[in-house]
Amino acid sequence: MQKTVNSTEFRKMVASGARMLEINRAKIDALNVFPVPDGDTGTNMSLTLQSAVKEMNACSSNRFQEICDSVSKGALRGARGNSGVISSQIFRGICSVLRECKENFDTKTFAKALENGTKVAYSAVSIPKEGTILTVVRLMSESASKLASKNKDVGEFLKALIAVGDEALAQTPELLPVLKKAGVVDSGGMGLMTIMRGFLAAITGEDIGTDNMPTEAQESVKEPDFDDNSDIINLDLGDIEFAYCTEFFVINLKPQTTLADIDKLKEKLMGLGDSVICIGDLEFIKVHVHTNTPGVALTYALELGELDRIKIENMLEENRQLKKKLEAEKKEMGMLAICAGEGLSEIFKDLMVDRVIEGGQTMNPSAQDIADAVQKINASNVFVFPNNSNIILAAEQAKGLVNNRTIHVIPTKNVPQGFAAALAFNPEESVPENKTNMTHAIDNVAAGQVTYAVRNTTMNGFKLQQGDIIGLNSKKILAKGSDIETVTLSLIKSMKNSEHEMITLYYGEGVEEEQAQALADKVSEAFPDCDVDFHFGGQPVYYYIVSLE
Repeated sequence: MQKTVNSTEFRKMVASGARMLEINRAKIDALNVFPVPDGDTGTNMSLTLQSAVKEMNACSSNRFQEICDSVSKGALRGARGNSGVISSQIFRGICSVLRECKENFDTKTFAKALENGTKVAYSAVSIPKEGTILTVVRLMSESASKLASKNKDVGEFLKALIAVGDEALAQTPELLPVLKKAGVVDSGGMGLMTIMRGFLAAITGEDIGTDNMPTEAQESVKEPDFDDNSDIINLDLGDIEFAYCTEFFVINLKPQTTLADIDKLKEKLMGLGDSVICIGDLEFIKVHVHTNTPGVALTYALELGELDRIKIENMLEENRQLKKKLEAEKKEMGMLAICAGEGLSEIFKDLMVDRVIEGGQTMNPSAQDIADAVQKINASNVFVFPNNSNIILAAEQAKGLVNNRTIHVIPTKNVPQGFAAALAFNPEESVPENKTNMTHAIDNVAAGQVTYAVRNTTMNGFKLQQGDIIGLNSKKILAKGSDIETVTLSLIKSMKNSEHEMITLYYGEGVEEEQAQALADKVSEAFPDCDVDFHFGGQPVYYYIVSLE
């Protein structure tokens, strides 16, 4: 019987939970309400946990406090999508309790930690929705204390807790009608139960390949090239630890100098600063070091030979001048947009958006990705357009990861709303006025997408077969058929009202310009009371994004 969990075992639990998610993420992705090729809950949760494992593995201490802090920080930085953000908050709440443990924790302590995880997760969502991951963690936490009293053995406790969670997960379709219509359980809840099974595997000693756990969550999101400050990686310039960039050559080495002496010189330089380069042979040595004592570095080198081409630059002064320049150029307001598609990115750039990072359905940026992009905008206030309902929460979490800037999240749920928000921006008006105008602007936009069904199902009155072309908005499927043009026209007809005056088509990957032109002509003919335009979007997954204003 195992009554307690020590810090090493807790590490294994976190790694095992992440590994179990990685193994099952495709199955979790498939639990998508809409039968379209953009399910990403499993991927988002897996990448969130991988970030936590990466941070945990970088923690050299084996004290609960440091381990828990690293897990919590890593999960927040890597949080992607709504389920990923909520998962990060569950871990944050759990870790805030476990970090107080000295040598180990028992089932009662874990029950308290899970209760706190539930509390923190619910507080992170402005309007908690039942029938989701929140319901599953809440029902488990409500039973945890009683189960802990009955089960001192950690393994038996986790088994009992998983049984409660599985029952809660099975009930999610009854609490959320959209799940029942789709014939699936909540994907976030399934992800949470997968993590719990990973915890159990770590306790029971089941080998699920945690040694092969990827910890590089994913490559940083891509950004289009921008002309402004393109040479500056991060505008948040910190203090310089080592003031002098010192470079020189060592020539005419003394007869008694050996290769071992060159290695010793490198070791001495590493004790003086960072960014050390010390390479060469008994004929010539090249040295580079950032240090506060360049004279000492030169003295060490003189023991080996003569000095040549000495260059010492004051990085403190360079940093002061750069900060001064950036501060002089700093503007009051900037804009950041998130989207997928080369054409959509270019449109945002034309609308004077400062930066665009890649993201959308199937590839949600993390809170850290968003924060990093904000830091590259030289403005006191940055308006962020998530352009996807599954990215809004991560954008909100990014607020706690930025320095010297204020993030204002405009809750755009699609790209057309993002365009409307950017068009509403006026640099002559105040931050509150712009925020109000942008928020009102997105209310006047109706948006839909045209894609294809990835499974057989019945939803919103449509009997769908895999491969059917479907048109939908954020809430329901509005049209289906066998060809893209017919479905797009039906979608527009379902969305249009008497107040709409403009219809815009953004065509995606796989659609030729000639096809988009032909469809735009048919839309103009079908809706003569509206101006019709089309643009290259280049977005994946969706043949067309449709905007009505």
